Amino acid sequence: MSTATVERTRRRPRNGVSAAAPAARDHIVGAGASDRAFTVGSWIVLVFFSLLWLIPSLWAVKTSLTPNSTSALGAGPILMDWSLTLDSYRTLLSGSDLWNWYLASAITSVMTVLLVVVFASMAAYALSRLRFPGRRIVFALVIGGILIPPQVLIVPIFQELNAMGLLNTYWAVIFPQVAAVIAVFVFKQFFDGLPRDFEEAARIDGAGFWTIYRSVLMPLSRPVIGAISIITFVDVWNNLILPLFVLSNPKLMTIPVGLATVQGSFGQRLSDIQASAILGALPLVILFLIFQRRIVEGVAGSGLKG
Repeated sequence: MSTATVERTRRRPRNGVSAAAPAARDHIVGAGASDRAFTVGSWIVLVFFSLLWLIPSLWAVKTSLTPNSTSALGAGPILMDWSLTLDSYRTLLSGSDLWNWYLASAITSVMTVLLVVVFASMAAYALSRLRFPGRRIVFALVIGGILIPPQVLIVPIFQELNAMGLLNTYWAVIFPQVAAVIAVFVFKQFFDGLPRDFEEAARIDGAGFWTIYRSVLMPLSRPVIGAISIITFVDVWNNLILPLFVLSNPKLMTIPVGLATVQGSFGQRLSDIQASAILGALPLVILFLIFQRRIVEGVAGSGLKG
């Protein structure tokens, strides 16, 4: 063995660690510090935006529990006065048709969700799986419908409902909202991303288009069904313009319309106004707390982003 070989052997570390190990350790330490900094920054941002949402909500609750005589004086007296009262809630629950409004909102929201899921998924199934002349043109027209503001269609919708004799009925609120273009688009994009293996297997077994739609595609579409149902329910529940135009019977008014009429009669009774706003949003908050996990899974699984 030569002298140079012996010298190189002596220079090798005995524990098998290469000379680059210190640099690797420094890189790992630097990466760990960067991850911690990112985590701390993320928490700061989350806390900041949480406070931005939470402070107005807490202020609304505090105002609704403050006497009207105090809330009319401004923000300072509201903040300093802690003689809390439920008078505003008692006034709303006993002196208005609030329960009828809740019932009307529940009926119109649930019925609209069911019809939107059925018809939007059917239209999306046809656009995604069937091949017919003009399919691309039809899909382009559907996408073009997203660009039309709903407020522009209020007068034509009112005239059509009046011609059909549907004014002052629940159907006047339900039917115009069934044509949910965004729901068709989301279903279509979801169907396009599904593998066709199950459909091919079902077709070999003799299944037709309706059987494949009902027994194959729809069970696989539970995430997007959940997302569309939630988004549609919230939109219908909060819709003010359409029910305001097509409903005049106080017994049939939905929550936004009924509370708008009540708030108009309150004047400077800020506590009553805040109490009505909280009562209108309360069912949606309860819905979110109950189905929080399903809502997150549905939105994430469907690819929807706010």
